[in-house]
Amino acid sequence: MKTYFITGTDTDVGKTYAACALLAAARERGLSTAALKPVASGCARTADGLRNDDALRLLAQTTAGQSYAQVNPVALEPAIAPHIAAQQADVELSLGRLLPAVQDLQKLPAEFAVVEGAGGWLTPLNERESLAELAAAARLPVILVVGMRLGCLNHALLTAAHVRGYRLPLAGWIANCLSAELPYLDENLDYLREHLGAPLLGVLPYGPGASPEQACRHLDIEPLLSGTDAV
Repeated sequence: MKTYFITGTDTDVGKTYAACALLAAARERGLSTAALKPVASGCARTADGLRNDDALRLLAQTTAGQSYAQVNPVALEPAIAPHIAAQQADVELSLGRLLPAVQDLQKLPAEFAVVEGAGGWLTPLNERESLAELAAAARLPVILVVGMRLGCLNHALLTAAHVRGYRLPLAGWIANCLSAELPYLDENLDYLREHLGAPLLGVLPYGPGASPEQACRHLDIEPLLSGTDAV
């Protein structure tokens, strides 16, 4: 199974949008798919329990017969930083709890899978651990979603450097346009192509409401399928 950890340059930069597009692209190639969002805050109470919109969107793009709990094992109601939400809910949030979910994911009958983080690369799990440690413990290659806006160059380069500091491969990056117009978009893309040292998998144009099937047309996942970095 080719499994990738999806992180972003910040919160609200389109990690789920990009992750769903990646899964849709894999499905269009005839690959079976699976997904994991280990921890999600901002969940709504439903008759079936706490549910997170992002996790539900990921689940809709999978073919491995996963349950909601398999996609999102830790669901937290407050829409705040996960480690704070977990403290408020008296829920354990740790590497020891989340790593088995990644290991279970990799046992599923799927050929392509994504593990989506929460917030940015160093989002805390508790006072000592972060989601970066989860990716490192599972030895997952990383795909970076860059929210194209003012400041994105610094955020992208810092995140890429920190990913490599964990001795993890940066398998690729996706540019997600967060507004209809960004001055010097092409120049920003050119700079990141030159300096991130990883393949650009695609540029997702600004398009609120676009489906994963529409978004995946802007992606090229061939570098992921033909490369050797995947787990």
